[in-house]
Amino acid sequence: MSEAFPLPEGHGLIRRANRADVPEIVRLLADDPLGQTREAFTHPLPESYYRAFEALEADPNQFLAVVEQEGRIVGTFQLSLIPGMSRQGAWRAQLEAVRIDHAQRNQGLGRVAMEWIIEYARARGCALLQLTTDKTRKDAHRFYQRLGFISSHEGMKLKL
Repeated sequence: MSEAFPLPEGHGLIRRANRADVPEIVRLLADDPLGQTREAFTHPLPESYYRAFEALEADPNQFLAVVEQEGRIVGTFQLSLIPGMSRQGAWRAQLEAVRIDHAQRNQGLGRVAMEWIIEYARARGCALLQLTTDKTRKDAHRFYQRLGFISSHEGMKLKL
């Protein structure tokens, strides 16, 4: 069993994901209107999800996590630790694919998980925690702003 990090206030725990968690992670990624258009939550899952998991698992600077309550996966996120030359050689943490199960939203779990993520990145020497969120996710924008995130850059993507 991988190392587990208990969350306060009875919110469960955060642990490193394992291969058996992949279907639940994909379920969470597909659990909103944007995710439904991007993900393929089918049985069986496309093999590409397992290849991605294996690449993440092999990279020590990647932390693919699940949030678990009473043995049930209710959240996920991916945290990438990135070395850099800017900011005097500072490391940064890039947060991706944050999802909380729709039945668990608005109960404080997202806030508690984000507080844990911030402390985890800080403890690993990161000078910055960054994330992107789709422009249509207005509730997510307000959530991150309440946690102290500021909209300091304009994000751009190029589909390949």
